[in-house]
Amino acid sequence: MFSIFRQILTLKFLKNTHKELRYILNISFLNQQGFKISKIAKLSEAEIQREVISLSTNKTDYESQINALVIAMIDLDEFAFETIFTNNIQRIGFENCVIQVLYPFLEKIGMLWITGSIRPTHEHFISNLIRQKLIVNIDAHKKNLKPTAKKFLLFTPENEWHEISLLFQYYILKSRNHDVVYIGLNIPLHDIISVFHHEQPAYLVSSFSTNPTKEALKKYINTLSSNFEKTAIILSGYQISKYVGTLPSNVVKFQTLQEFINFVDSL
Repeated sequence: MFSIFRQILTLKFLKNTHKELRYILNISFLNQQGFKISKIAKLSEAEIQREVISLSTNKTDYESQINALVIAMIDLDEFAFETIFTNNIQRIGFENCVIQVLYPFLEKIGMLWITGSIRPTHEHFISNLIRQKLIVNIDAHKKNLKPTAKKFLLFTPENEWHEISLLFQYYILKSRNHDVVYIGLNIPLHDIISVFHHEQPAYLVSSFSTNPTKEALKKYINTLSSNFEKTAIILSGYQISKYVGTLPSNVVKFQTLQEFINFVDSL
């Protein structure tokens, strides 16, 4: 049987205010925490909010933390985000916080986005806060290459503006004392080729969330492979996870963050 949250996601909230969405999410959360619908129905909106805040504050399970982040996003509450994020870093460390809390949270945002339950403002607000945290933690690791360090060139292709996954990969590589050249988003192929010839990286790393489209993805991958045929190319992201077909011999795709981490740790 689907949870109340999944039932809610079958509806469209294009006409709902963020206050109404928050109310529905709070009901879903309380039900997931063992509250019977009959009991929730007797609570006022303020009482429901107090119960959710209490549970989110006192519980340390990942689902509670993810729900608290969703509410912070809906309310555009930077202070709440900072508090939740900091508490989780102190409890489980930055890397585990990203893997266990932030990424499932982003997946939930994706579900809300698909159903029209949140506006671009919400997604941009929370993405920028997460991006800031990633950059701060990247900068916290001073460049200190180990003797066996490999050089990685990171980028997204043209028209791809999502960089959270790529930034976390940057963090993983830098925290393991590898050499990283991060050239950013929306990079034309000719610029990638130019930087490649200058830097001579051992690996190319890219993430594909929205672009290119399915029809163009295979062509782009083959183009990358042929232009950098002696270089290992690491690809990830939503579009790559859905890719069907045989990849060129010098291209590998990672479905999860943990796969990428395991690969880097094996170098």
